[in-house]
Amino acid sequence: MDVSNIYVNTQSSILIDYGKKIYIDPLDIEESSGDADYIFITHDHYDHYSMKDILKIQNDNTVFVIPASLEKNLRNNFQAGSLISVAPGNAYETPDFTFETIPSYNKVKPFHPKRAGWCGYVVDIDGTRIYIAGDTDDTKEAEAVRCDIALVPIGGTFTMNYKEAARLINKMKPKYAIPTHYGGLVGSKSDGDEFKKLVDTDIKVEIKLS
Repeated sequence: MDVSNIYVNTQSSILIDYGKKIYIDPLDIEESSGDADYIFITHDHYDHYSMKDILKIQNDNTVFVIPASLEKNLRNNFQAGSLISVAPGNAYETPDFTFETIPSYNKVKPFHPKRAGWCGYVVDIDGTRIYIAGDTDDTKEAEAVRCDIALVPIGGTFTMNYKEAARLINKMKPKYAIPTHYGGLVGSKSDGDEFKKLVDTDIKVEIKLS
């Protein structure tokens, strides 16, 4: 399992494909594939919890992983193969991998309050730990994450900007960093390159957005 198995579509729409297909916050999915083994949702904003995009990839056996606050809404709108309702700061197990939930929130901005209980995720696939931060600032909980690959938002406005994200990555020290949540609704496409310049040279930055 390495970064070549990770794809970023737009915003924080991510696919981890290692035989099993794990989608995170699917958005602007072009084709209806019905191939999702797992769908992780970080929170309920429209660019992270998109019903029309979920419908394109889900099937009768798809496992949903969602913050507890979304459970009722999801059960009313989707026929989930199974559902794992989560809260920040816990560890969970599926038949295919384990994962942990990391609080995902703004420190001062009002868009993602800590009290909402929204989550980032650290997914452990065969010993490779992949952190998907969701919409967050550079929090103490994010700084404490230990992972091999970190996907972090850099677009500013609703999350940390590329300078703050680079500082966070330099403290976390993953092997790889992948910037997300920029070049579309927020942030410039050049933010990815600026982020890369500020990350320590012993951390490899992979630009996945085209």
